[in-house]
Amino acid sequence: MNPMDPATSDGASLKPNDQDAEKEDIVNPWGVASSSETGVDYEKLITRFGSSKIEQPLIDRFERATGKQAHHFLRRGIFFSHRDVESIMTLHEQGKSFFLYTGRGPSSEAMHLGHLVPFLFTKWLQDVFNVPLVIQLTDDEKFLWKDLTIEEAYRLSLENSKDIIACGFDMDKTFIFSDLQFMGQCPDFYRNICRIQKCVTFNQVKGIFGFTDSDSIGKISFPAIQAAPSFSNSFPFIFNGRHDVPSLIPCAIDQDPYFRMTRDAAPRLGYPKPALLHSTFFPALQGAQTKMSASDPNSSIFLTDTPDQIKQKINNHALSGGGATAEEHRAKGGNCDVDISFQYLRFFMEDDDRLREIQTKYSSGEMLSGELKKELIHVLQKLVGEHQERRKHVTEELVLEYMKPRQLSGTK
Repeated sequence: MNPMDPATSDGASLKPNDQDAEKEDIVNPWGVASSSETGVDYEKLITRFGSSKIEQPLIDRFERATGKQAHHFLRRGIFFSHRDVESIMTLHEQGKSFFLYTGRGPSSEAMHLGHLVPFLFTKWLQDVFNVPLVIQLTDDEKFLWKDLTIEEAYRLSLENSKDIIACGFDMDKTFIFSDLQFMGQCPDFYRNICRIQKCVTFNQVKGIFGFTDSDSIGKISFPAIQAAPSFSNSFPFIFNGRHDVPSLIPCAIDQDPYFRMTRDAAPRLGYPKPALLHSTFFPALQGAQTKMSASDPNSSIFLTDTPDQIKQKINNHALSGGGATAEEHRAKGGNCDVDISFQYLRFFMEDDDRLREIQTKYSSGEMLSGELKKELIHVLQKLVGEHQERRKHVTEELVLEYMKPRQLSGTK
């Protein structure tokens, strides 16, 4: 076996971007691209990454365990893939502990709607399972990869924290931390980073992440920093030094290579493997072939956008799946799989019955593209407006409270 392409116990190559198949989708932590107008082929990606599809029996189990209806992200296949979530469900059913871990790489001051997806779902998980949550801000990563100073990367982590807190996370159960700050506060966190670094060879990280001889040693060592929060003894003030509390990580599937590496290292360290829930990608306004980009204002709806900006962006830039003319659309109907306004409604319209009605009417040609866009504009103006109102009340002092190392409730 090629040492640049190490296999893992998860049944997949750690290398996320194989080149065997012609026009294969590119999915890795630094880039996502597809040649299809409907975006990434997630069925193929499950096979390629060796994960498991989220199917109805697992969704039913969520509902039995929590006594709540499954989140619409689960019901609609937006979170579509997982690793070992059954083990987390078993622990919960037995009354045993687990914790949630997710994160954000703060590369820009304003977050966009795509950045909200894992946080909205993680908030639901925290509420229905009543468990502690750690949120990592990888400002060190952004310093290493982007044209940012250390000071600016840290400032962006504080700004992004305000948007994260505005999602409504319970402060008694939530610890938010900046790598640049926390590394010096918690020796146990750094010790776990060192343990992970010792488990993974340079050849392995080159195979996993595509590093080259010209990459800085900071980049090469960074994956261990993103891996370390998967383990409970990285947070001794929350878990009293316990190393056996497993984590559940909701994230977009492009982050999976980090955690395949982590899951490979965990048994050698005597730690439980983290479980994962993978989401699909939130598409750019121009179409599902790429992710939204914080660097292109017209590719995204930002959380700072005004109602008029939201309206203008959707009307002027959202790719339509409708006919070229009203007559053609009435005759042939629209393509909901391509239409970005419908795809955005899948993410943010909670009413299943209304969404099905829109899908039926648009697909049949009864509803025109302009009418569909009007539906989306109403939903997003309300969503973003309410988020902005909550964010107004998030002060610098409140951010620092969330970032203070402390005992959290929800631990068992």
